[in-house]
Formats: sequence, structure tokens, C-alpha cells
Amino acid sequence: MIDREAVEKATLLVVGDIMLDRYWFGDVERISPEAPVPVVRVGRTEERLGGAGNVARNIVAIGAAAGLLSVVGEDEAAGCIETMLTAEGIDAQLHRDPGLATTIKLRVIGRQQQLLRIDFETEPGHEVLMSKLADFEARLKNADLVILSDYGKGGLKHIERMIVASRAAGKFVLVDPKGEDYSRYKGATLITPNRSEFREVAGRWKSEDDLTRRAQKLRGDLGLDALLITRSEEGMTLYREGERLHVPAVAREVYDVSGAGDTVIAILGVMLAAGANFSEAVKLANKAAGIVVGKLGTAVVHPEELFS
Repeated sequence: MIDREAVEKATLLVVGDIMLDRYWFGDVERISPEAPVPVVRVGRTEERLGGAGNVARNIVAIGAAAGLLSVVGEDEAAGCIETMLTAEGIDAQLHRDPGLATTIKLRVIGRQQQLLRIDFETEPGHEVLMSKLADFEARLKNADLVILSDYGKGGLKHIERMIVASRAAGKFVLVDPKGEDYSRYKGATLITPNRSEFREVAGRWKSEDDLTRRAQKLRGDLGLDALLITRSEEGMTLYREGERLHVPAVAREVYDVSGAGDTVIAILGVMLAAGANFSEAVKLANKAAGIVVGKLGTAVVHPEELFS
């Protein structure tokens, strides 16, 4: 069993799309006379790290060390992200692209329910991404494990080269995938699609045996050591060569699933970096997911919650 001392010695490198999660909390007391929509009287606002930032935040919250590489704009949101990264103790290197608007996800919350989400985003320039690749190679030697957090915002244009470099250096590479083209993740150690993301790539399954067949085929085609499908209320299932491990969801009230995938891959990565085997790591990641969905917004899990 992994202990907290082993976790505290682990160092992970996170690369991918970072964003600013903004929350506007308020009361809903009436419907607008202009349209059949609720009127929210905002009482407070909150900002949190999202995307790859939330992955790194989960890593440091559990006691490990996290380095982070990402791309942001030259704007107010980027400044907010940098301030929060420093406060969280994350060793971040952010590339600034003047032509880029830092990704913001604005959520309006009324009566503890998400009423609306507004996204602001553009894709980073190629030149900025090339410089990030050079920084990645420089930082790789000091990391025990690499997490590539793909939100489809353009920050991982050179993911194939990152995977090759990581494996050549003997590092585990975990990928949170996005989109329909999984060929770009070929050679990674493990990928963590959720149920709907996997369905987009592998098609609908008719039974558990059919799901296993499709999962093992994709795992083999991509040359992965493992594939983990997160299945919401059904828990999560790990597929390895000739093996299937299903872990049921932790029974509790689901408050908010925002960022739960970030927590899963962060805890998986930390536990593997600390010396856990795949089975141990998945069971702890599943427990962490059960904890974090009971919290509002992009949240983290702390050692006393996970190791109790």
C-alpha cells in the first residue's frame, strides 16, 4: 500500500491546455420579463484553475510536486492564472501568446445548480507551441511521470513528439484524450477517456463483453500498456493485456462532476509515480473521484480524505 511519504517524493510534469474557471454565485428569485430565463442576482464570485491547471492543483493538494507547461494570452485572465499557480506551489512555465485569448469558462450558479456556462477561447500560435516543446524536453529529466492534459484547445499540437521523448526517457505517460483521432496518443502508457469519449472513437457496445473487446482492440492498436474508461455512476474499468479490472463507483450524492476527470488522472499519476501498481492506482483514483464529485466546481482531494 502506498503511503504519504512515497507520495511526497513524487514529481510530475503536466503539459496541456490551461484555463481559468470563473464562478458567479447568486440567488434566483424571479424569471426575466424579457425572456423565459431565470434572473440571477450575483452575490459573490470565485476563480479556480481549470484544465491542466486543475490537474497540477490536484497533484500538489495530495502532497506531490507538480511542474506545468502551458500557453496563455497576454491578458487579465493569464495574470489571474499565474497568481493562483504561484499560490498553489506549482512550478509553472507559461508561454505568452499576444494573439491568444486565455481560455475562460464562466459558470453561473444559482441555488447550488449550474445555470449557464460561457466559454472564451482561441488557439495558440505554432511558434509558441514549438518553444514549449523545447522546454518540455528540458524539464523531462526531472519528472518521474508525465501527464498530457488534452482539452482540444491547441496546446498539445506536438503531443506525438512528447510521447516519444517521454518513453525514450523511460517515463510513464498518461493522457487525458479529446476528439476522435486517438492515433496521436500512440505509444502512451495509459489513456483515460470517459464513457462518451470512448464511444465516439470505438462505437456503441452491446454488452460488457463487447465493450471489453472494443477496449482491448483500441489498447492494442495504440500500443498502450493500459486503457482506463471512466464510466460515471458505473465506476471505472481498466484494461491491460489479457486483464480487465472493474471498480464500482463510490456510492454518494453527486454534487458536481466538473473537473472529476482531472482528479482521476492526477491521482493515477501520483500513485504510479510513487510506486503503486495499476490496480492500486485505479482504486485510489476511483475513491478520489467519489470524493471530488461531492464538492461544487473544480475541486481537489486532500491526503486526509484519500488515505483515511
